[in-house]
Amino acid sequence: MNSPVDVDLLVVGAGPSGLYAAYYAGFRGWSVAIMDSLEEPGGQIAAMYPEKAIFDVAGFPSVLGRELVDALLQQANQFNPTWLLSNRATDLVTNADGTLTVTSDHGVVVNTKAMVVTGGIGSFTPRPLPAADAWEGGGLVHFVKQPTDYTGKDVVIVGGGDSAFDWAAMLAPIAASVTMVHRRDNFRGHASNVELVKSLGVPIIAPAEVTALKSVDGDSDGTLASIELKHADGTTSVLKADACIAALGFVADLGPIANWGVQIEGRKVAVDRKMESNLPRVFAAGDMATYEGKVALISVGFGEAATAVNNAVVYINPDAHVFPGHSSG
Repeated sequence: MNSPVDVDLLVVGAGPSGLYAAYYAGFRGWSVAIMDSLEEPGGQIAAMYPEKAIFDVAGFPSVLGRELVDALLQQANQFNPTWLLSNRATDLVTNADGTLTVTSDHGVVVNTKAMVVTGGIGSFTPRPLPAADAWEGGGLVHFVKQPTDYTGKDVVIVGGGDSAFDWAAMLAPIAASVTMVHRRDNFRGHASNVELVKSLGVPIIAPAEVTALKSVDGDSDGTLASIELKHADGTTSVLKADACIAALGFVADLGPIANWGVQIEGRKVAVDRKMESNLPRVFAAGDMATYEGKVALISVGFGEAATAVNNAVVYINPDAHVFPGHSSG
């Protein structure tokens, strides 16, 4: 069994807020460990939309998800944090001296003075496309990691949210064709995204549902060749397809965090103005944290992470100052 990891701060969640929390803890002179159930840092951005442009990060009119993650990693790695990826935090124990011990699903033990939970929405799994179960990992994907993989291909995107429209706008210039299918004739995506996709000439078939994915031989395995649809009036049609992107959202699960004794509101950790939960030394930031007036933006999460870390420092060392001083050279 590996020796326990002893640090000043454990960050649970390696998304944008977690990476910024790691940077700020290092800036304050603390040793840091970062634990995440995913095998790579970046959270939802890295797992779901690394090639999508993000528009609401201060100072960047537009930045690709992977570029933002790379910059945050460079910032955090200045202080040599301990990386504990592919480890899901499962158990939390408060010790007699007030310190915390966190154990992962792989038996990694972390002893820490304080913790900041930045695990986004918890663990998440894509919502399935029932008619396409047999094609998981084959012709069916839920996220686009490399847009160039779809160059010259006939692509069908199933869904009506922002991700579906973002993928359609991104792939339309490079794919042989892009067609969207949605089970309703109204969409969850922002009106501007919908209009952009329409202006690109992308057909939107709605309301309609996918009933089957087929290969050249008409089988449910092999190389994807077509997608069968059923329309609201009962008629059916077939679309040529080399790839199917099921952008149907995802199912979130707080998992073990819900059993730690933290106050949960709407599947999020309730915090005060210091970003502290009801448990001493347990803070939260980013999408995982909630309070009255919360605005769920990446840029807000950065500020919450800094607030959480700086207040954790003062909690452990009352002689310290919440304000860390300016970091300009």
